[in-house]
Amino acid sequence: MALESTYRPKSSFAEWFDSRLPIPRLVHDQFMVFPTPRNLNYWWTFGGILTFMLIAQIATGIVLAMHYVPTPEGAFDSVEKIMRDVNWGWMLRYAHAVGASMFFLAVYIHTLRGLYYGSYKAPREVLWVLGVLILLLMIATAFMGYSLPWGQMSFWAVTVITNLFSSLDAVIPGLGTKLVEWIWGGFAVGAPTLNRLYSLHYLFPFIILGVVMLHVWALHMPGNNNPTGIEVKSARDTVPFHPYYTIKDGFALVLFIILFAGFVFYAPNFLGHTDNYIPANPLQTPPHIVPEWYFLPFYAILRAIPNKLLGVIGLAGSVGILFFVPWLDTSKVRSTRYRPIYKWFFWAFVLTSVALGYLGAQAPEGWYLFFGRLFTLYYFAFFLVVMPVLGWYERPSKLPGSITESVLGPEPASLAPTRAAPKRKREAVA
Repeated sequence: MALESTYRPKSSFAEWFDSRLPIPRLVHDQFMVFPTPRNLNYWWTFGGILTFMLIAQIATGIVLAMHYVPTPEGAFDSVEKIMRDVNWGWMLRYAHAVGASMFFLAVYIHTLRGLYYGSYKAPREVLWVLGVLILLLMIATAFMGYSLPWGQMSFWAVTVITNLFSSLDAVIPGLGTKLVEWIWGGFAVGAPTLNRLYSLHYLFPFIILGVVMLHVWALHMPGNNNPTGIEVKSARDTVPFHPYYTIKDGFALVLFIILFAGFVFYAPNFLGHTDNYIPANPLQTPPHIVPEWYFLPFYAILRAIPNKLLGVIGLAGSVGILFFVPWLDTSKVRSTRYRPIYKWFFWAFVLTSVALGYLGAQAPEGWYLFFGRLFTLYYFAFFLVVMPVLGWYERPSKLPGSITESVLGPEPASLAPTRAAPKRKREAVA
């Protein structure tokens, strides 16, 4: 959204600096007076929460990396040393581990909000694609980070997930096996594997930070979507980002930090697995291998498909299909608020995602397997059938005339002459 700058340096130094490196002008124009739709609700605050969580994860991760030993012999003990001997190490480790869960909680809410209000529709397709890319990078980063404590669940999760690449043997014989051995750096998960995962886990957050900057840039070109899905039509539809949304985002962030701190200080292991406090043993397989909770829906999809190669395709497709959502949805209306039929399918999709998360933690047998396949079918049908087909036949509700009308209601007709009268008087005098 191209706007004329209203920044005015307040000193000769500020003017000199602005003419050479206009960072204050950028912050003022894009984060202070940036015109923002006046009807954004609290679901829009998760963008700021995600920014905070990314910075927190990078900061705690850098300090933890200073004390971590990326070897099979020293990894588990170095984590225990951080917990017991490093000043405030226990808090840094728990903040980083719980922070990953809070990060994914916020990003899933952020994604569902985008799906509900149609934030992926034109002209915001690139914004959405960059957001899905961030999610994909987060999944890769979290998986590599989960391996670093080198406990039983970490070790076997790495073994199982990396072994999925061997399914490519069904396409080209020997290709999958060679790829797995290349990832492992040998014929089994060991020191080269851990060292590579550690290096990439340290690198990826900075790549995520770079993509986030592009994401924000792509947001500021067309401007924010809003709950009505109607574009800004006049200055009356917007308010400056500061102080209106900085205060609102700040309040939501404080509430989220309270939840975050509650887990860190009172239930830091609630979202983890107890087997990860047992040193990795390549000779003893845990009875039930499960990933972290934020991977469980995708894990359920993987296990619901009996063929290994098709299961891997389903796993990759469950995230990859999000890239194509802007072109799969054929409806002319953005917001689900005005789509009475689609709304039911959307909430069924949310229920499906939660159910897949529960089923991913259960043994793949009996009714668990049956419902896993049923919900997997609906997960993909929502994107490949509901979105394309329903958009052609659904009759949306009537949209408000503008963002202002959706907030304040229709403008009374009696107000129009009151504002127009002075203009006519001035014209008569002239």
